[in-house]
Amino acid sequence: MNKAFIFSLLFIFNLSAVGQEQDKKFTIIKGNEVASIVYDKDGSSLDSISAYLLAEDIFRISGKRPKVSSGIKKNGGNLILIGELNSELIKGAIGIKNLPPEFHIQRESYMFKTASHSSSSQQIFVIAGTDPRGTAYGVFELSKTIGVSPWYWWADVPMKKRNDIVLNEPDFFSKEPSVDYRGIFLNDEDWGLQPWAAKTFEPEVGDIGPKTYSKIFELLLRLKANTIWPAMHPSTRAFFHYPGNHEMASKYHIVVGSSHAEPMLRNNVDEWNHYTMGDFSYVSNRKNVYNYWEKRVKESSNLDAIYTVGMRGIHDSGMEGVESTEEAARVLSGVIQDQRALLEKYRKEPISEIPQAFTVYKEVLGLYDSGMKIPDDVTIIWTDDNYGYIRRLSNNKERQRAGGGGIYYHASYWGRPHDYLWLSTTHPGLIREEMMKAYKTDNKKIWILNVGDIKPAEYNIQLFMDMAYNASKFEDPEYLNHHLSSFYTSVFGETYGPEIANVKMKYYQLAFERKPEFMGWSQTEPTTSIDTTAYSPFLAGDEISNRINQYENLTLRAEKIKKELKPEYQDSYFQLIYYPVKAASFMNQKFLYRDLAIKYQAQNRYNAKEYEKSSGKAFDSIKALTHKYNHAIAGGKWENIMDMQPRRLPVYQKPEINLENLKQHPEANTPVGIAVENQIKAGIFKLPVFYEKSPEKHFFDIFLIASKTLKWKILKKPEWMVLNKNEGELTPSQVSERIFVGIDWQKWNQSGRPGRGKVKIRAASENFSLPVKIHSYKTTNKTPNIFVEKNGVVSIYAEDYTTKTDRKEYFWKKVPGLGYSSNLMQAHPFTRKPLETSDLKDSAPYMEYSIITESESRNAELILNALPTHPITKNHAVRIGVQWNENAIRIVDFQTYGRSEEWKQNVLRNLAKITIPVEVREAGKQSLKIYMIDEGVALDFIYLKLQDLTLPYSLLPETNFNPKISD
Repeated sequence: MNKAFIFSLLFIFNLSAVGQEQDKKFTIIKGNEVASIVYDKDGSSLDSISAYLLAEDIFRISGKRPKVSSGIKKNGGNLILIGELNSELIKGAIGIKNLPPEFHIQRESYMFKTASHSSSSQQIFVIAGTDPRGTAYGVFELSKTIGVSPWYWWADVPMKKRNDIVLNEPDFFSKEPSVDYRGIFLNDEDWGLQPWAAKTFEPEVGDIGPKTYSKIFELLLRLKANTIWPAMHPSTRAFFHYPGNHEMASKYHIVVGSSHAEPMLRNNVDEWNHYTMGDFSYVSNRKNVYNYWEKRVKESSNLDAIYTVGMRGIHDSGMEGVESTEEAARVLSGVIQDQRALLEKYRKEPISEIPQAFTVYKEVLGLYDSGMKIPDDVTIIWTDDNYGYIRRLSNNKERQRAGGGGIYYHASYWGRPHDYLWLSTTHPGLIREEMMKAYKTDNKKIWILNVGDIKPAEYNIQLFMDMAYNASKFEDPEYLNHHLSSFYTSVFGETYGPEIANVKMKYYQLAFERKPEFMGWSQTEPTTSIDTTAYSPFLAGDEISNRINQYENLTLRAEKIKKELKPEYQDSYFQLIYYPVKAASFMNQKFLYRDLAIKYQAQNRYNAKEYEKSSGKAFDSIKALTHKYNHAIAGGKWENIMDMQPRRLPVYQKPEINLENLKQHPEANTPVGIAVENQIKAGIFKLPVFYEKSPEKHFFDIFLIASKTLKWKILKKPEWMVLNKNEGELTPSQVSERIFVGIDWQKWNQSGRPGRGKVKIRAASENFSLPVKIHSYKTTNKTPNIFVEKNGVVSIYAEDYTTKTDRKEYFWKKVPGLGYSSNLMQAHPFTRKPLETSDLKDSAPYMEYSIITESESRNAELILNALPTHPITKNHAVRIGVQWNENAIRIVDFQTYGRSEEWKQNVLRNLAKITIPVEVREAGKQSLKIYMIDEGVALDFIYLKLQDLTLPYSLLPETNFNPKISD
């Protein structure tokens, strides 16, 4: 380092010694005054990259670009210094003796420090990291502070322009990241990222190349992430095929890893040639496989990398050449031994310091459980079941391993029972719940999120990386709503951010009940045809109309915001909110209108054909919306990024409906029909029972069977019965009327509290009669939560227990914002042993629910509904104890095995169900107790079914009896 530069360092050092505590303001831009950026010329390549990106960020905000250099000139104006803590640049500026002692040894940490000279107006702002990534995180945190979103490029997030940029930052020392290696897996990129990169962004390479990866790596650093599992599908050449890819990773200091199916940084799909290299088998072709790995280890010896050890098939399949689990485990142990020998031979570090990962994905978990030993310094990466539910976490013994544990988690997936590659709908509450279980069980060495094509998973990526960087904030489930609101407020401002966050959360909640990709009720591998949904237009107040209306209301909110947003926000809003919300709505309409066409045709409704047309229009709307994404927004920047039909599965096609084959010819030649709520067949005239003081209404439909014009009228009804319409006319353009029936309870009481009534209807020349029944419950019990039978069902949400009893370290805890009921009750903590089933009454926490029935039943069913989670560790199951009245406690287990049909249905509906037969010997008071056994069980809602009836797919409202309204 030359003398002039040393002098400049001393000059800056003197600056930092005087007056720095008096004024923390630092001017970046003010009038014609523009601070300069200085990076350490002897530092890493990332210092230079960060410095120039910061200058661009400042330019985007202010229109003025700071000068960037690696040298300091005396009296050259305000300076932003960028470098590592131990660099001469930073030591000369601030010294390092008086810093917090633990800060020096932290990974990937940064500090801010402002200083000014007592005799001049010159200021310095120091961004110093404990390592190159730490420095970069500090730089990009400053960018975020002045208004540049990490998603400014990937989601076209606009920046609020301003002429002056003045900081007022106190000295700050960041904490060490919660998780060591935090990153994304680019996967199933065939339908978005790869065609976009190849045809739109990087046509000179015609693939995902270094230009694309530079943008991905910048995003990762702005998100304080550090790891990439590169794209690896057959549509994409291997990461190492283009030398610029791994060179770019080195420049950006991104750690390169590879997926569960790609040992030793190899992309088998692209790089293993069966015709020239033979079988990918370590049994019959060991030499060629060994040489294949050796070459990659040699060329990656200087790369910051995590090596996946072990072996599977060429792609996502089991190991080749083995005939049993025992043989596979034995071969795999030898494979890992040889792989580690290669690492010891070609890498400079001791083997215990070389990051290695063994991912227990799919069948590999069975091999691991067979007793094979994994070297202590290798990180065991646990995986979810591809649908967001982690299959296993570390037990007490595994938590002691030097290599620790990690998580590979899906926000996008290709495979059985069905893909979800199109819209990103994994519920943020589920991600938080599962990843916090991982964190609390010390699985925090490596967290990788399968993000598919990156878009449209922007928020879930942000959430995952923020949790991985600072997990402690997310231990409180209430923090999630704050995070969601803060994210969208940072993008769209205080006026619209909170409302946009509410829209997006409702979007996630609707998709939690059923993802848009699963609305065809079809499966893949093998691929099946679409079917009618499990939603019914006749049950629970018309499930189909309710779901369509919920989506329509959501899109109306989204459209209103869109109209009000300024032009500069439109592209970002379209990508982050408008497209996913509208597309999900149209996908639901496509199948739900198809359902109405089919199910109404079975009742001979004349309007069935109109619903068939509505279904087709919904498909056309998805097509038009997707065309806009690819061709209109951001000036065509995202052409080829969005595919509305990934893998061309049946669910994405325009539905075909042959209504003539479904028509039921009526016995009587009548032009009009009536259908009643909860009666799947038309012509059954019986309304559901009404319950005293309940605000519930029930409906019946009057509809045309043929193209006619006719009038209808209510001829007679009790005065205490309220209908929304008493007469009307049906025409070929108004072919049906829905009449809602309610009770005026004051008039009912004045009329002597009758138990029955009747509605008489005349339509054309037809007369119909609908009996009405009213039931009253009597109780003096003032307990807040008492549940009653209504129309053969008791519905209870798990959070609404009558009493709850915890035991020492074990307790039931509410998880708000997740589940069908939006408030789960989960067994805590996550780090203890299961409770002994022989002593549940005296040792286990329990929740008790009070129930009153109006009938008795020898064949009643208790239906328990929970998140379809898996056992926390090998030592756990997913059990609870269930006690009905004073009967013996029954142990039930929500655990599923392999890819059973039960597991498939569980993940498609995000719900695990257990049905227990019970007896209700006498009408009246009943008791239900739920005892904890295994931690992690997340109970959602409970039904007691006392009659032989069909339950709706969607959640029933609670049948909660409020004693205040019947006093």
